[in-house]
Parts: sequence; C-alpha cells; structure tokens
Amino acid sequence: MQIENIIKFLSKLKENNNREWFAENKIWYERTRNEFEQLSTNLILEISKFDSEINQLEAKDCIFRIYRDTRFSLDKTPYKTHFGVYIASAGGRKSKRGGYYLHLDPAGCFLGVGVWCPDPNLLKSLRQSVYDNIEELNTIRFQPNFKQYFNSFLEENKLINVPKGFPKDFPEAELLKLKHYLVEYKIDETLLKADDFVQKTAEILKLAHPFNQFLNYTVDETINNQNP
Repeated sequence: MQIENIIKFLSKLKENNNREWFAENKIWYERTRNEFEQLSTNLILEISKFDSEINQLEAKDCIFRIYRDTRFSLDKTPYKTHFGVYIASAGGRKSKRGGYYLHLDPAGCFLGVGVWCPDPNLLKSLRQSVYDNIEELNTIRFQPNFKQYFNSFLEENKLINVPKGFPKDFPEAELLKLKHYLVEYKIDETLLKADDFVQKTAEILKLAHPFNQFLNYTVDETINNQNP
C-alpha cells in the first residue's frame, strides 16, 4: 500500500538522516516521492469537488521539499523525516490563503486546515475578524461534524495575554491569543490503512471548508488592501 511504503521510507530515513545513506537510497526516495505526489494529485482532485478554487493546482506546487534549511538551526540533520503537502489556491505551499494540509510522519500523521504562521499584518486582521464575527465562527466550529474531527486550534507560540487593542473580557479571548488560525486532526491507523484513504480524507476536510471560507474572506481583503 502507498502510505505504508511512504512511512517505511521515512522511518528508515529517520534512523539514517545523513547524506551518505540518502545518496545510496536515492532511487527509493524518488519512487516514494512519486507515490506521495500521486497521492497529493488524487487528493487535490477530490478536494476540488467541494472547493472549486483549488482545481487548477498541481501537486508539485503544493509539496514541501524534503531538504532542511540548516543555516540557522542547531539541528544539522539534512532531511525532514516527514512528507507534507499544502493544498491552497493562489500559490499552493506558498499561499497565504487558508488551505488543506496533509502530514505523513512515522511519529504521527495529521490533517490541518486553515492559516499557518500569517505575517503580522494578516494576523492582526484575522484576530479582528474573529472578534467582529465570533458568532459566525462559533457556528462553524461548534457544528457536531466539524467538532468531531477538528476540536481544537493549534496553540504553538500562543500569547499569554490578550493582544493590545482587544478587551480582556472578550468571551472567546483565547482565540485572540493564537498565532495560527489552524485546526488539526490526528489521523488514526484505521484511516491510514484504508484502501479509500484519499476519499475518506477529503470527506473529513470537506467538513472544514466553511472554516477556510471564513478565514479567506479576511485574507483576500487584507491582501487586496495591501496591493490596491
């Protein structure tokens, strides 16, 4: 099975994260990457059935490189030990828009939906939108089907205090402290081993399409204001 082979390669890479091993297994890497690219192509096709904005994307523009940038890192291992694809209109992996992320990793696989690490100006706009439209956002995130899979936001680098300019007594103040507006779902073994993995994954991601629509209204408005 495709995913089983991908995880097997990544597990071996994690044990042998050096250029010598990678060179010796370059054919295995290329075969595995091609498998992941085909998986990503199939996922784009399935997502485009409910999100027409991404139907012109190509997998090669959405998949992240396996080579690590070690220039400013204490960790000098040369390769990432996961495969990731970010499916978003207007740039694929380079897009500022909310999109759909698949992460395959021996340490744990997950799906992500939303905006990761927005620049300061966009982050400020997203926080304002959350504050101004909290009832709309809550309607989306408290839908039973959505909540079944995406029940929490990524809290990496979350602020301790409510950011300046917002009232501290705001009922959903914790949402204003976020640095990312991204929800995650940890993929279980049953889904990973499913023959219809792509279709089932797309069904889960479809539940979060309204969340991306909510975010992208602000993303587009902010970008257009920056580039009149």
